[in-house]
Amino acid sequence: MIVQPKISIITIVFNNVRDIEFTMRSVVEQTYAPIEYIIIDGLSTDGTLAVIDRYRDYVDLVISEKDAGIYDAMNKGLAHATGDYVLFLNSGDELFSKDTIASIFAQGGQADIYYGETKLIDENRNIIGDRRHKAPKTFTWRSFKYGMNVCHQAIYVKRKLAEPYDRQYQLSADIDWVIRAAKKAKTIVNVEQYVAKYLVDGLSQKRHKQSLRERYAIFKKYYGTIPNIINHGIIALRLVYYRLTHGKTRD
Repeated sequence: MIVQPKISIITIVFNNVRDIEFTMRSVVEQTYAPIEYIIIDGLSTDGTLAVIDRYRDYVDLVISEKDAGIYDAMNKGLAHATGDYVLFLNSGDELFSKDTIASIFAQGGQADIYYGETKLIDENRNIIGDRRHKAPKTFTWRSFKYGMNVCHQAIYVKRKLAEPYDRQYQLSADIDWVIRAAKKAKTIVNVEQYVAKYLVDGLSQKRHKQSLRERYAIFKKYYGTIPNIINHGIIALRLVYYRLTHGKTRD
């Protein structure tokens, strides 16, 4: 008998009445049963809570209170999670299809980390393409040296490996978080399918320079100063090539 692991899905939201329902519906319509759904709201005032209330029977925990930023809110969600695996699916993002989680865990959950590919969507929920950084065929903690090539919304981490987010990083703590989990993981599985839809107008897009500085500091910490400089040179060359061949840059 295949034992189905419990998946804790954590959604962070603040004043996002436009998008929250898309995220919630993608979770509550999953064909996979053992899901724990946690929503951490930053005390929204725009009608977001009214939308959440419409789906309250499908949500295990809602916390609505002021927080000290997105990673403080994510740490709250992580602290309350009881599942075997955790997934952060923030407001605006979606699971790729109704059977996404069922497909990932069809054979039960033995790996420490599962990951897949992501489609980008715009504010009208239209798919606009793939991320510039493709998910690698195999993934280790060193795989981010040329950029974050696994989207945070597309990675399932065993809860016992999931440490709190480092709040010294305001925009890129998710990169540090994934690297730390991957360093401890013994088995990491590429599910070789699209598992998430990522809304491209996130906070890190609006504060791109700060995000890049934080990413540089994180990569330097894990990969070393000289290798990091060389790797960023390669990143820059790849970016130039991408812009020449594709036009508009996608994360």
